[in-house]
Amino acid sequence: MRIQGRWRSVMLVTTVLCACLWLHHAHSQQDLDTPGDSGEKAEFYWSRLHYTSANDYGGGGGGRAFGYGYSFAGWSRDYPKADRQFLEALKRLTRIQMRSYEQVVDLDSDDIFNYPWVYAVQVANWSFTDAEAKRLREYLLKGGFLMVDDFHGTDDWERFMTGMRQVLPDRPVEDLADGDEIFHVLYDLSERMQIPGEQYVNTGRTYEKDGYVPKWRAIRDDKGRIVVAICHNMHLGDAWEWADIPEYPENFSSMAFRIGINYIVYGMTH
Repeated sequence: MRIQGRWRSVMLVTTVLCACLWLHHAHSQQDLDTPGDSGEKAEFYWSRLHYTSANDYGGGGGGRAFGYGYSFAGWSRDYPKADRQFLEALKRLTRIQMRSYEQVVDLDSDDIFNYPWVYAVQVANWSFTDAEAKRLREYLLKGGFLMVDDFHGTDDWERFMTGMRQVLPDRPVEDLADGDEIFHVLYDLSERMQIPGEQYVNTGRTYEKDGYVPKWRAIRDDKGRIVVAICHNMHLGDAWEWADIPEYPENFSSMAFRIGINYIVYGMTH
């Protein structure tokens, strides 16, 4: 059993590495703006949350990465490349029948209820009206799943929690144990590292601001189901976005893909 477990781990890492290499080839062949399955119905849709920013704070990454420009527009950080590259990895590493491009959703209509899984970034920036907070609360308690990413340090955490308390005022935030089910629904991820943004390439720092320690956290509903998966002091979106860039270390991208895939499988099965 021990040998089989080690062999399975080697095969998983090898498969993810192959996916990262394939991403580089795929995006030298195609335009990110021209998905081929835009009209197809699917089992899974990747949704990114559009929100109103509370301020113009721009995060800690810096202005440009590897000669490419990117936006500090809050909700749209790393968009759409990170989303598309993650979905290509999801397609290659699972049998989930999914659409290969992202769906942007916001909280000013009930459209979000059509999509069971939502990703949000730079959530220290977000703000909600009472109606928006109520809609997101209903979405989560009716079976929706929210993954938040790319916010760092003490001040970011407090601003994130200002919005989160508006949405789920009575729900505690917990630190996830290594043995929690969400880390084992597909890949066994008892051991994880801090996943940095692109600033790592130039600085060697895995952290931003005072976010020295990665925090894998969650909020659950009354049945114990995780409804909000919180990646604090990390930037998985950059790891997905730069998976096809040789300067960004493969081990970070591989871990980021596996975390995201586990979260999706968990969200779809709970």
